Amino acid sequence: MIENVMRIRKLMSLALSAVMLCMLFLPTSLKAEEAKEYIAIRKQGAGRIAIALDRTSAKGGKESDWAKNIDGNVKSGLDFSGLFNLMQAPVNMRSAQGGALNFAALNSVGAQIYAGGSVSRVGNRVGLDMEVYDALSGKQLMKKSYSADETQLRPMALQFCADLIELLTGKRSLIFGSKLAFVSSRTGFKEIYMSDFDGQNVVQLTSSKSISLTPAVSPDGHYIAWMDYTSGRPDLYIRNLATKTTVAVGKPGVSIAPAWRPGTNEVATTLSYEGDQEIYLISADGKIVRRVTRSPGIDVSPTFSPNGSQMAFVSARSGKPQVFIQDMQSGAARRLTYSGTYNTQPSWSPLGDKIAYSSLQKNGEINIFVINTDGSGLLQLTGGSRNEYPSWSPDGSMIVFTSTRQGKRKLFMMNADGTNQRALLQIDGEQQQPSWTRVK
Repeated sequence: MIENVMRIRKLMSLALSAVMLCMLFLPTSLKAEEAKEYIAIRKQGAGRIAIALDRTSAKGGKESDWAKNIDGNVKSGLDFSGLFNLMQAPVNMRSAQGGALNFAALNSVGAQIYAGGSVSRVGNRVGLDMEVYDALSGKQLMKKSYSADETQLRPMALQFCADLIELLTGKRSLIFGSKLAFVSSRTGFKEIYMSDFDGQNVVQLTSSKSISLTPAVSPDGHYIAWMDYTSGRPDLYIRNLATKTTVAVGKPGVSIAPAWRPGTNEVATTLSYEGDQEIYLISADGKIVRRVTRSPGIDVSPTFSPNGSQMAFVSARSGKPQVFIQDMQSGAARRLTYSGTYNTQPSWSPLGDKIAYSSLQKNGEINIFVINTDGSGLLQLTGGSRNEYPSWSPDGSMIVFTSTRQGKRKLFMMNADGTNQRALLQIDGEQQQPSWTRVK
């Protein structure tokens, strides 16, 4: 309800900074100009924001096509966020005389927020002007202009989504523009694919016609690492996504589950060429930097704190697989999980406070849990079937994971607290082992 929406002071002194931050996350071909006043509204509670989306107005056939494209991407982007109840704008939303907004009509359908705009040709570029209003008071909350090449309509629409979410929640969304790497068997072989955050624009990255598993994209978006059986054994492969050059770390034994260390061009992976399955750091050019773990038993599935100073991983040093945390400088390690006898696949939240992981239950189910990094606050997020391979969104607000709840392994999405669970994409074959990354 509108009483759950709280206005805070005008951030006039921060307006310029907000604009500059927006520009940092836009493709180089996009530009945006914002009104001088920026008024943020913070949503309190867990209810969704009721928003009436007006169709983007346009004059001319080409402009009308642009408007339809933008409307579709804005709608899908806001729906994906899980923050909004998308409402069809009422037919009498504008007055017959002058076309002014009819806020009484908006209030009658329960709308809290109105958003709409127009698209036009600006030279050889596309111009988008958007406005946002508080439907109860009629006060304008945002007026912003965007400019993009015709090929960049989707990024421009999603930038508006990001700006709107920041306006209404006070938090910048890092979801729009992020990427998912995952494994799919759609060709009959397990290959590595990448898609947009919402499953659109799927691209196949490997064509080994073998078994490719556990993709991990570096924090700067320049490299992807994965495990591949092309040689007949599981080897680590690292590819420069810009140059397409690939190196293989062909050590005897196995290589399992790579993970990039933030702030470096180093990837951690499990190797067994010295006997035990231990975790090593590997440079982007495929050279071994150093060995990280030194204990009897298997050490696998590394994941790092946001600053790279700590590493969570799975170890059988206490008997059954459990999640441990190790300081990267001192090497001191402590056990994190005690509930459950088989805990694997940890994923450290980019906010730094929580770790998600998979746990085998007594009834045979595999479910996803989150736990605070100090061992408190254990929370089960999923139930039923096999739910595995959690991976956090770049802003820590969502988790993507693999589930068999529909039969085959497919990708699903949920909020960080386990709510709003839904299928992500439906393509042939099985999809699993997702890795969510913010590609810069």
